[in-house]
Amino acid sequence: MNDTAASALPSSAQRVADLLAQLGHDKPVVMLPATGRSAAEAAAGLGCSVAEIAKSIIFRRVSDDAPVLVIASGGNRVDEAKVTALVGALGKADARFVRDNTGYAIGGVCPVGHAVKPVMLIDRDLFNFTSVWAAAGHPHAVFNLTAAQLEKMTGGTVADVRQEAAPEAA
Repeated sequence: MNDTAASALPSSAQRVADLLAQLGHDKPVVMLPATGRSAAEAAAGLGCSVAEIAKSIIFRRVSDDAPVLVIASGGNRVDEAKVTALVGALGKADARFVRDNTGYAIGGVCPVGHAVKPVMLIDRDLFNFTSVWAAAGHPHAVFNLTAAQLEKMTGGTVADVRQEAAPEAA
């Protein structure tokens, strides 16, 4: 990457780009023309399916206030009961908790480079895709990787975290 391209990244996204380079990741941080705060917005900007977005959802573990990061397929709702069974009782994480513990604002939480190492779960459904897109530290910044790369780079535990669809009424 040349100096002009690197300087075009916001500081939080540049920090992620530098970290990815240190980790040996060969894909660049991409800036979306519009926000990628939601999986649907990111998918629209990238021209991929919502399910190919690796969305980061932060919870607060009640027992010790540890951050819990669930990286879920963008098309999935996270089943908090499944996550609780794996890591303990969960509480809501407000914007301040998210920023203080991850170093990122909501809408740009990257899977790597956190201020406090989170307990991490990776949605096994992400492994259904050739590659996925994850936030890169800023609401407009993303990067591409495989689910296997995501698992290796984060040390996260692959788990079933998807909320099952409610059965249709007869």
